[in-house]
Amino acid sequence: MTTSIQSFHDLTAQTIDHQEQPLSAYAGKVLLVVNTASECGFTPQYAGLERLWRELQGRGFAILGFPSNQFGAQEPGSDAEIKTFCDAKYHVTFPMFAKVDVKGPGQSPVYRFLTAHHGEPRWNFHKYLVGKDGQVIQSYESKVEPNDRGLRAAIDSALGA
Repeated sequence: MTTSIQSFHDLTAQTIDHQEQPLSAYAGKVLLVVNTASECGFTPQYAGLERLWRELQGRGFAILGFPSNQFGAQEPGSDAEIKTFCDAKYHVTFPMFAKVDVKGPGQSPVYRFLTAHHGEPRWNFHKYLVGKDGQVIQSYESKVEPNDRGLRAAIDSALGA
């Protein structure tokens, strides 16, 4: 089955509201895919991610958040609780998906694709930059902030491609 997956756009994921979402809906867009957590030292990055999303979404850019409880048990809540937290504390409007495993035997198909050539996340708020063609361009460690100049340059370059 995984051999037929040639692109991020070949996948489907469940939204945080438990609706099936074909990721082909994002074909032609530059994506920043982030594994998120509500109780992490990096959680304030939600604010920077939201700013980046609001600034660039009109140029064909999207941020996709995938909550995960695999690092320090820092995302213990249900999808509904996560959605409420993100809305109330950070006013998140970028697409959020149901909680997933980003590594290990239960790894979601989305993260199996993302990590195939770019390594598994080592902590929350690891970022994968996906090009318009659905291929992973680069990954960024958790400490790379959404307003990082290098990340922004890579996003702008991908948007111009």
